[in-house]
Amino acid sequence: MEIVLKKYVLELKNTFGISRQSRDYQESLIVCLSLNGKTGYGEAAANSYYHITVDEMIEECGSLKNDLENYNFSTPSDLHNWLSSKNLSNFLRCAIDLAAYDLYGKLQQKPLYKIWNTSIDNYPITNYTIGIAPIEEMIDKMLSFPWPLYKIKLGTSNDLEIVETLRKYTKSTFRVDANCAWDAEETIYNSKSLKKLGVEFIEQPLEASNWTGNKKVFKESALPIIADESCITENDVEKCYGHFDGINIKLTKCGGLTPALRMIKRAQKLKLKTMVGCMTESTVGISAIAQLLPQLDYVDMDGAMLLKNDIAKGVQITDNGKVIFPSLGGSGISLL
Repeated sequence: MEIVLKKYVLELKNTFGISRQSRDYQESLIVCLSLNGKTGYGEAAANSYYHITVDEMIEECGSLKNDLENYNFSTPSDLHNWLSSKNLSNFLRCAIDLAAYDLYGKLQQKPLYKIWNTSIDNYPITNYTIGIAPIEEMIDKMLSFPWPLYKIKLGTSNDLEIVETLRKYTKSTFRVDANCAWDAEETIYNSKSLKKLGVEFIEQPLEASNWTGNKKVFKESALPIIADESCITENDVEKCYGHFDGINIKLTKCGGLTPALRMIKRAQKLKLKTMVGCMTESTVGISAIAQLLPQLDYVDMDGAMLLKNDIAKGVQITDNGKVIFPSLGGSGISLL
């Protein structure tokens, strides 16, 4: 098996702002795994919140390269188990795992959703994210991209005013994501107004470690609460029970599709809603997420839609949210 690493700097269509930061570019690592004439692709975006850079991931992979190329590849889950014994970040482990699944499906000549015995007859549509900016800019971004479902990034001094103003310009469903910027009382208070404004749920309003506050919010919020920063790895799923209504799984944070599949099953057993979210990433990462759609209640896979120029072909998302799955096996990815 051959491994090739590619570093990309992805330019965004618009400045993307959340409660912690704003950015115009996103660095991303693409892992290419080749075997028997087929190549699988995986991705992990750099993330300053988790102190992950592309250069560090490339350095991490350097000591692993020879062992990986001599690895006797059979299934992605076996490879992931092998990777778990190595001293790697979950982000790099994710990129390799996604590439392994894409490769495996291409070797089997089947998309992953078929390998997992799931049907794409019904699936949730993705939201389109409106990042924090002056209200006029947020309105312009929304109007320039008509969509049935928006995620509104919050964490400002005028959050309710933002949602009230945006509601005047669309009847589309809203979700809001405060990215840990609120406290418990603020969340409970805001939830009542947000429910009247057509908001579906609130994502990660409190600091990730504030379990006492999360439990209070879970009991008293007028809207469902979805964990993001509080649910990073498999061990966090059970912690979220009784503190959240659902979990948002990020493939990069948990380490790839292999642990994500287990997290989905754990959450479903606990009657937690299941969501998979994306980083700002290309169609490589988005196409992997799309394979999970039949197993999810919600999805946030708009990362490639936020880019000025994509770097890959794979899953396509149409204007009404419909997903077009490519004929290639695996996640159906090819680099441009």
